Amino acid sequence: MSAALKIIRTKNFVTDAADFILAQAQQALGERNEFRIALSGGNTPRPVYTRLAAIGHDLPWDLIRITFGDERCVPPDDAESNFRMARETLLAPAAVPKQSILRLRGEIDPQTAAQEYQDHLDAIATEGGQPIYRHDLILLGLGDDGHTASLFPGTAALDETIRRVMANFVPKFNTWRLTFTFPLINAARHILFLVGASKNPALIERVLQGDSQYPAARVNPSAGDVTWMIGE
Repeated sequence: MSAALKIIRTKNFVTDAADFILAQAQQALGERNEFRIALSGGNTPRPVYTRLAAIGHDLPWDLIRITFGDERCVPPDDAESNFRMARETLLAPAAVPKQSILRLRGEIDPQTAAQEYQDHLDAIATEGGQPIYRHDLILLGLGDDGHTASLFPGTAALDETIRRVMANFVPKFNTWRLTFTFPLINAARHILFLVGASKNPALIERVLQGDSQYPAARVNPSAGDVTWMIGE
């Protein structure tokens, strides 16, 4: 794991997580006049986004760039869509302008969607004179099998060193997923794992110890920090 690793165990998970994201936003906006955040899907961040929309209504959302760490290969209105969940809980309630949101297009050919997203991020990075798109904050979750984003154990994207966004086939679900790869994740300034109280403590411990059979253990930014927020 990263040298700059912080673990926060909290009984006020939703409030603390939303406050953390807001503080990161304010810091990035103060330093760079921009805040780049990648959202995660699943149920754990749902109430956090709702809370963030409530406390972050004064944020200059036009200076915030929202990406998605992974997406299901479904249309944006599908119940399974990470984008839909984010739209309902955060993007619509906070009235985030459309140009601030970069959506992974789960409804088109997965390879095309991944390439399109990577090209978009690469273009922004090149424009700013950066070798790779650097997120200020990437939100990640932890699956029961140790996966994070859509980097599942035993899948091809785990070993990717060049591409930043990939279509990753997940045999467990017999389906394609779109996902950030480790090169993009590990370029972030800060990564926040959001882990609910119901998660197996033994799994969390193994990941924190760096057991690489669990994809989440391979999150190790080269020049960034990792915070784990764990509900109690």
